[in-house]
Amino acid sequence: MNVHQLLSQFQATGLESSFHGRHIAPQIMADLNGTNWGLDEYVARGGYAALRKILGQDGGEGLTQDQVIATVKESGLRGRGGAGFPTGLKWSFMPRQFPGQKYLVCNSDEGEPGTCKDRDIMQFNPHAVIEGMAIAAFAMGINVGYNYIHGEIFQTYERFEEALEQARAAGFLGQAIMGSSFNFQLHASHGFGAYICGEETALLESLEGKKGQPRFKPPFPASFGLYGKPTTINNTETFAAVPWIIRNGGAAYLACGKPNNGGTKIFSVSGDVERPGNYEIPMGTPFSKLLELAGGVRTGRQLKAVIPGGSSAPVLPASVMMDITMDYDSIAKAGSMLGSGAVIVMDDSRCMVKALQRLSYFYSHESCGQCTPCREGTGWLWRMVDRIENGQGRASDLDMLDSVAGDIMGRTICALGDAAAMPVRGMLKHFRDEFVYHVEHKTCMVGAYV
Repeated sequence: MNVHQLLSQFQATGLESSFHGRHIAPQIMADLNGTNWGLDEYVARGGYAALRKILGQDGGEGLTQDQVIATVKESGLRGRGGAGFPTGLKWSFMPRQFPGQKYLVCNSDEGEPGTCKDRDIMQFNPHAVIEGMAIAAFAMGINVGYNYIHGEIFQTYERFEEALEQARAAGFLGQAIMGSSFNFQLHASHGFGAYICGEETALLESLEGKKGQPRFKPPFPASFGLYGKPTTINNTETFAAVPWIIRNGGAAYLACGKPNNGGTKIFSVSGDVERPGNYEIPMGTPFSKLLELAGGVRTGRQLKAVIPGGSSAPVLPASVMMDITMDYDSIAKAGSMLGSGAVIVMDDSRCMVKALQRLSYFYSHESCGQCTPCREGTGWLWRMVDRIENGQGRASDLDMLDSVAGDIMGRTICALGDAAAMPVRGMLKHFRDEFVYHVEHKTCMVGAYV
């Protein structure tokens, strides 16, 4: 199947109306001019039909909460923020009969280096997120929700606020939605730009007006979340997929992907490719097809390595990447993770020591400092890699790097420590020869790089 056939198959599913990424199809590209994001255009594409369906406003009998959750479970939709946890299963954890306040939260704190999909969804198709959150709120008996938006994309925050006003004015949010007994208020909250606030409990702390630091778990948010009340948190892309699933059925969405990996996924492709951008493809698409969609490796170069799921995922060499498909299970089997879907492509001019130096600095800088292994260990990792990169490395540094990374993993409150350790271990596993060369020759193995 060539790229054009793949695109035709994808467009035939109708999924192109769910998300609005770059370089997928002319219908989607047209929306990037910023004129087709509004309520009227969304309704013309079938928007809010799913909400009407569950509320029985389309002439049908409506759906029960159990039916909505069952449909999402059937779809095979997994959390698109990084963890890949089954969405319908997470929704079933919410204690629907809880007598007090419950909350729904959208995690739009997109801070993972290389990831830029959620901001495009909110910029070019915000009503898909709003409708998806309203459906989730109905399914779990929740009447208040928040969308926590990354602090460095204020224009996107303003766009989402405008979409909220449109939805309220049209009766898709608020009291007695579309004349039903369902009430749901949704608010946007502007974050502060800290990477740690992408961790769900640190996000809740920030949303409460406190310093963004992760909480100990258990208790989990489903029982003790925002303001100590039961809370369900999902990613932006996850919510945006829900309206299509309700309109077309869980089985149809599952069929667009592969078993245990239903539907489509937006991948943010960056690095050494001809056409970097966001690409929505069926789960299970070969990496080689995704690379082809992005125009291939930049002219005159060969593929060297790929970080398949954002900067915190272990790197994989070209020989491995060209044989895998883009889904949770295949990438995990290869020794990495799909994560946020940020695909960072590196060609044969890239120095792996230099790349790790930059990544290690980022995680050292972004550690909240709450846990000693992360607070101290991320700094050690960066200083050792920096020493190697600058021609001052020692032979013992390589084993020490691996040892420190191993001592960080699994010993912190949240996953930031693991996020700092996994790139180190992945680089040493697949590109140790470059680190050895740096130590022995005090210079880069690949020569000049750009």
